Amino acid sequence: MLFGTPLFVLAFLPLTLLGFHCIGHRWGSRAALIFLLAASLLFYGWGNPWDLPLLAGSILANFWLGQRQGATWFAAGIAANLTLLGLFKYAGFAASLLGLPNPHVALPLGISFFTFQQIMYLSACRNGGPGERFLPYAACIAFFAHLIAGPLVRPSQIIPQFQRASGIGFQADAVAEGLMLFLLGLAKKLVLGDSFAPLADRGFDAAASGASLTAIEAWYAVLAFALQIYFDFSGYSDMAIGIARMFNIRFPINFASPYKARDIQDFWRRWHITLSHFLRDFLYIPLGGNRHGEPRRLLNLMITMLLGGLWHGAAWKFLLWGGLHGAYLMLHQIWQGLRPGWARLPAPLAQALTLVAVIVAWVPFRAHDLTSAGSMLCGMAGWHGLAFPAPLIALMPILGRVGQSVPVLAALGDARTLALPDATGILLLGWIIVLCLPHLHETSPRLRAWALLGGGGFTLQALFFAGAATPFLYFRF
Repeated sequence: MLFGTPLFVLAFLPLTLLGFHCIGHRWGSRAALIFLLAASLLFYGWGNPWDLPLLAGSILANFWLGQRQGATWFAAGIAANLTLLGLFKYAGFAASLLGLPNPHVALPLGISFFTFQQIMYLSACRNGGPGERFLPYAACIAFFAHLIAGPLVRPSQIIPQFQRASGIGFQADAVAEGLMLFLLGLAKKLVLGDSFAPLADRGFDAAASGASLTAIEAWYAVLAFALQIYFDFSGYSDMAIGIARMFNIRFPINFASPYKARDIQDFWRRWHITLSHFLRDFLYIPLGGNRHGEPRRLLNLMITMLLGGLWHGAAWKFLLWGGLHGAYLMLHQIWQGLRPGWARLPAPLAQALTLVAVIVAWVPFRAHDLTSAGSMLCGMAGWHGLAFPAPLIALMPILGRVGQSVPVLAALGDARTLALPDATGILLLGWIIVLCLPHLHETSPRLRAWALLGGGGFTLQALFFAGAATPFLYFRF
């Protein structure tokens, strides 16, 4: 079940919210948590009920392991979770490396996210003794708000909230705040994120089919994808935070204007914040962090980002994406250690360099394979030439001196779909929003209300009349 569908918005969410609060008021917190757990399992199994036994088995097994004491049980639990993730997510990739037939194992929904949740739960149990009671733990892991695509909340911080949530009862302020965040996140996904998807898809699909994109076509496609993935994923996170708030649960912020970052380290403090914290605490620090000298620190950074890239998908392109960010972080640390005090870059230049580096790294992340990623990067570098539509050169003849005239830029669309002026306008709007406006959690209630009012009509149109719902980009990670 998708957040951005009438079924979820008009039926599942309001009925689940009403049932949770009414049952909690009438029969107590235990009954409310049982209802919420059942609703979450229904949400998870709606599209593919065959995934339900895996989730249920993971919850039961990890709760049992969490009650055990000792390093051996903890290691066994971590190994079991990683093995499960490896079998479903990386079996095909490993088979291709070994020259074996692809087993074509279907990837269960949300397995990357709930596996990491279980690892954090086992770690908390090891540090604090036996785990929580089963019902709050199970409701936390299976909670439909974050089950499919995060945020990666820490069970040790959220489970106590589940124990209290149903006892608090219906809170009008919490529901109003959560509903506002949910609707604004829905608008980010449906109105903004899905608007950039066709432009990005057209360019990357053309590169995958062997087309040589000109500089404008390549840059427009990559810029569109950078906006698409931000509005798509941050919109989902805002919806999850809003849903949790309506149930008297507070989730952490997951995005904080990442494209405003002034260096790559700052970017990872702002982008997918909960994943960044997980990688730091469960990979970088256990590897040794910065405790064993600078060369080891740089190596730990690279290993962490390579594994972070592999977590996003079992393909070389995700390893390349992680490797690029690992190289960025290494260069940043070396520069920080070597540069004299007077060599600090001006803030606008530092921000621009960081943004370009992040956008370049999105190319292999989105591309169909490494070959099309290379073709797209060549196009961005201008190796396939610079071209403008003939009608635009007719209006501005000076453009004919720097680029060739073509009837149409195929990767941007012709007059029947998306033309250059339309693409330019929508990209300008998107980048003004992400670079000039505060992120959602920095805005005042008044500004949120105005944003909701301004985008409400577009959201309704996208929700009810846009055809089939577009899945979130992280839906199958």
